[in-house]
Amino acid sequence: MNDPAAGLLFSALADGNRRAIVERIADRGPATATGLAQELSMSRQGAAKHLSALAEAGILDARRSGREVRFGMVDGSLEAGSRWLERVGGQWDRRLAALKGHVDS
Repeated sequence: MNDPAAGLLFSALADGNRRAIVERIADRGPATATGLAQELSMSRQGAAKHLSALAEAGILDARRSGREVRFGMVDGSLEAGSRWLERVGGQWDRRLAALKGHVDS
């Protein structure tokens, strides 16, 4: 079963810098590209590019606050990936249990 939402999610999270951005925002709340660039030792343009990719994947949303654009988590945005991991993990658990039963007998 192919889940396009999970594909977008995993594609966006394939980059380590994007995962770091998501972790930072999940832990401490919305942030700007400038603030993230300083915290994560990258250029502002690099942070903006990563934020854009995360927003396009539906993981983050952008909210204007005066002259700043703050990026925050979209509620439930990681659920498609979690469902996929649970489904595939369950399949492997059943296969490994069957293999163990075969080896033990």
